[in-house]
Amino acid sequence: MIEVKGLTKKYGNKTAVENLSFRLDKDKIYGLLGPNGAGKSTTMNIMTGYLAASSGTVLIDGFDILREPYRAKKNIGYLPEIPPVYPDMTVKEYLFFAAELKGIAKNERKTAVFDVMEKTKVSDVADRLIKNLSKGYKQRIGLAQALIGYPDVIILDEPTVGLDPKQIMEMRELIKSLKAGRTIVLSSHILQEISAVCDHIMIISKGRLLASDRAENISSSIEGKKRIEITAKTKAEDVSGILSGVEGIEKIENTEGTEEGTVKIVISSPAGVDLREKIFFAFAGASVPVLEMRSASDSLEDIYLTLTDTETETTEESPGDPTEETGVETTKDTDIETSGESGAEK
Repeated sequence: MIEVKGLTKKYGNKTAVENLSFRLDKDKIYGLLGPNGAGKSTTMNIMTGYLAASSGTVLIDGFDILREPYRAKKNIGYLPEIPPVYPDMTVKEYLFFAAELKGIAKNERKTAVFDVMEKTKVSDVADRLIKNLSKGYKQRIGLAQALIGYPDVIILDEPTVGLDPKQIMEMRELIKSLKAGRTIVLSSHILQEISAVCDHIMIISKGRLLASDRAENISSSIEGKKRIEITAKTKAEDVSGILSGVEGIEKIENTEGTEEGTVKIVISSPAGVDLREKIFFAFAGASVPVLEMRSASDSLEDIYLTLTDTETETTEESPGDPTEETGVETTKDTDIETSGESGAEK
């Protein structure tokens, strides 16, 4: 279980993470979703003790990551954005070394190492030098070191980077198989990745948490637009007149229907406003047959783009906002990469 309270990280006068608070329970996979430079990797580096926060606290199974680092980190498996591998070691040597660092008993190391090699499908390169392997293999080796000992908390930063489509599907299934009794946090800027694996989604932009909910509930939690899609037997130029008496319509879009003499109509309205009955009676009153009508809310992709675009517009319009300058992203990424490499050498 992870508790994050008031987490803030600043680099000089630049704010990379701003007042994040959330609680993550066991038996769930949480997706941290946001554009590049949103603060995802910085947040994960702080949660795992790679970086110190400017303010706020992180508790891992009740242990403060800064005040009780040994007890907290003992419960964490972490795959950084850049896998912390030693290129001049063989895969097997590196994983035995990682097992020793994690405090796994000597008589249990062989079983632990061979088990994670099998799960991450790196057994066939166990005796090869890591520097001679592809990026995809290095990514899986990084995941293997995170899984050794199967800790209570597993934190994965862009875990499928560099993998081919088949490996991505295998990685997703592996991650889902590990969630029983554990808290798993997965970061990505790819919507499909988050949707395919995660039970709960957190959208972050400019270091701020913009939305947090289950995937199926997130649209209603942030006032997504409601759409009604209709196929009617009429002409496009007549649609506006037919619907002129229906209040609450924000936008009407018409395209030619797939059947001759029909038009496809998309009607947008505010979240929580259901106009289906009014629209039905409007068409019925005009003696226009409605062949199909269905209701749809904004997709996760629509919501994500709306939220992050709004956040960008807000920060650009606020001259006093410390995240306005583009330099904050460059500075932050440099620090993240440095911390990931140094963490591997500890």
